[in-house]
Amino acid sequence: MMKSFLTRIAQVLVGGLFIFSGLVKMNDPVGFSFKLEEYFSEEVLNLPIFEPLALPLAIILVAVEVLLGLALLLGLWRRAVLLLLSGMIGFFTFLTFWSAYFNQVTDCGCFGDAIPLTPWESFYKDVVLCGLILILWWGEKQIFNGVPKITSYALMAFGLGFSIVFTYQVMNHLPSRDFRPYAEGLSIIEGMKPAEELGLEPPKYEVIYTMQNEAGEMTEITSTEYIGEKWWEKTEWTMLSELSKTVKVAEGYEPPVHDFSIMNDYGDITDSILALDEVWLLVAYNHAKTSEKGWNNVLPTVEKLAGEGTPHIVLSASMPEDFASYGLTDQTPFAFTDETTLKTMVRSNPGWVVLNKGSVVKKFHHNDSPR
Repeated sequence: MMKSFLTRIAQVLVGGLFIFSGLVKMNDPVGFSFKLEEYFSEEVLNLPIFEPLALPLAIILVAVEVLLGLALLLGLWRRAVLLLLSGMIGFFTFLTFWSAYFNQVTDCGCFGDAIPLTPWESFYKDVVLCGLILILWWGEKQIFNGVPKITSYALMAFGLGFSIVFTYQVMNHLPSRDFRPYAEGLSIIEGMKPAEELGLEPPKYEVIYTMQNEAGEMTEITSTEYIGEKWWEKTEWTMLSELSKTVKVAEGYEPPVHDFSIMNDYGDITDSILALDEVWLLVAYNHAKTSEKGWNNVLPTVEKLAGEGTPHIVLSASMPEDFASYGLTDQTPFAFTDETTLKTMVRSNPGWVVLNKGSVVKKFHHNDSPR
């Protein structure tokens, strides 16, 4: 009786969590692909060969996640589903442990931007899931499968069809729900305010120094210890500055909008852009990854805005001359913004972000560019 009860509980929790996690990421597969690119980068797993495959892998993984969760809830193909679930959770547990231990990817992207988790929170969540999946292996024969087979297969077909249609929709337009700090209705100006201005407690950080003595022994000390114990007076110790690192020692409020700046040949124009009553930002974060078809859609909008005298500007991390072939004239304003920031602003390359006094009033995928 207890075995059956625990198995059913684990079945609902694991199945439900996989479906929820998959749907949240399916809402924004481009964002999940950016997270996979981080993992594949030379600084993390050093697997750059997989970076070009990040987007198709993201699409496949989230669909599999949803379908596995649904199959588990319905009790279909129990052995195969448990094997695939074990493989996925084993892989994700490895990734989250790597992120947490080496502090290389600050958010695993497990629940997209909807529920940001720290690396250690992500790892502990995966450890709990591993435990629940072990319970499912223990009580494999008690997994509920009382739904009629024809109904189960129909629900699986619906799940597959929904995944295909929903993914197509968000890939060719924009996420149906935007959880980022640049969502419509949010103020970039408010999002940039530091904790001190809002009367909140900011996070606290410590610098960790690695010291080495004449005998070759090494030790780590905090910046507080370095000052309090006057380590600079200990001439037998040398600081290995290349091994210094900064760690967060206390949580606090961090502005959701950071590293947001707009630079042109004359300097920082961020404040002047955010002060405009209306301005259209044409975001194209990287020329090498931009959509040529997308430019055919946005250029008529550029011409229309220019004809109306509506302020507009191209924001990119690439150089202006890289976009010359797309028909942008010398009269089209161009400015530089951090690539990661631009990726966060709109999941379209190119794509539009319309501001009114620093607040986001509208965003457009290049397929929906107004004409």
